[in-house]
Amino acid sequence: MDIDILIDEVIAREGGYSNHPTDRGGPTRWGITQAVARAHGFAGSMCDFPRADAVAIYRARYWDGPKFAFVAELAPRIAAELFDTGVNMGPAVATGFLQRALNALNRNGRDFADLAVDRRIGPRTLATLGEFIESRGRNGETVLLKAMEALQGARYIDLAESRPANEAFLYGWLANRIG
Repeated sequence: MDIDILIDEVIAREGGYSNHPTDRGGPTRWGITQAVARAHGFAGSMCDFPRADAVAIYRARYWDGPKFAFVAELAPRIAAELFDTGVNMGPAVATGFLQRALNALNRNGRDFADLAVDRRIGPRTLATLGEFIESRGRNGETVLLKAMEALQGARYIDLAESRPANEAFLYGWLANRIG
């Protein structure tokens, strides 16, 4: 799993500067919102936000911080999905999707006990993921990925239904973030 490639893909998908009137994130560049850039010490105009700063934020906030690299050792495609979903919805939401999907796929606890959906990657989540992959094989990673994407898609629809302005983004979310 090469995080540099994942970051390049996200930046390519997110594009350069944007300030869509209905986007609550406000001004963004390279997919990094002004609030996140400010939290990481950038004080200038978002039009001038350096790509290198975006790369550093993606690595720290959306890969290293939530411990997705540990997931990559067990299930690289799941880690890539966690990263991408984490960028768009937050790492805690992405991790919650993983934990919920594992719980739903444990055959009523016969394969492994339910996880607490604490939305953090820790030793128990990693051990459970390892048990799931061991019991279901590599095809299990594909099924788990589908379950996580189903949860993500449902959340996008909920967001559009609860705030009509989000309908402006729904098509792109589904086209670029699911499957």
